[in-house]
Amino acid sequence: MIRETRNMCLVLALVALAFGVAGVATAQDLHPSRRPSPMGMARITVDDTYMRVVYSRPYKRGRENIFGTEESEALVPYGKIWRTGANEATELTVTSDVTVAGETLPAGTYSIFTVPGPETWTVHFNSALGLSGTGRFVDGKFTPVDIPASDVVVATATAGTLEEEVDQFTIAWKATDGGADMCLHWITTEVCVPFGVAAD
Repeated sequence: MIRETRNMCLVLALVALAFGVAGVATAQDLHPSRRPSPMGMARITVDDTYMRVVYSRPYKRGRENIFGTEESEALVPYGKIWRTGANEATELTVTSDVTVAGETLPAGTYSIFTVPGPETWTVHFNSALGLSGTGRFVDGKFTPVDIPASDVVVATATAGTLEEEVDQFTIAWKATDGGADMCLHWITTEVCVPFGVAAD
């Protein structure tokens, strides 16, 4: 009887411990796939050049004014630097030198920032990495980074209109002759940046 009681207490203690550990794990769950804006990846290989974008994908979530003027309180105002997604800064990796809208971007990894506009967007390929959006947290305080000071290539792209609304921000590659377009889609906005493999 005493042995059975001890065994029962041991079983109950293990069950309580299991629930306690599960509670702690849930409270500290920061896995990218369970964020409100989950992580996404777009990749393509052109000849021997591999190109990959890692980014976070916000949803519309009932917000009607995504891209627009600052006066209209748009979520992403025209003329302001945007992290091009959510959470950490979006990052591009290319395994060989490429051309971006005619400018040479050396092989490596870069943060991508954009400045939206009603007709054209400015796209910044930047050497600052590991950023939380457009800056870093230092001693618990957010410190913005001087984006233009660390730009490697800055390109201009035309803003187009999609026929069907895209609820979740998406970056996708579209193969072209000798390269690929990196296309940003959200709500009814499409912005495509042409990439090519740099000549030897």
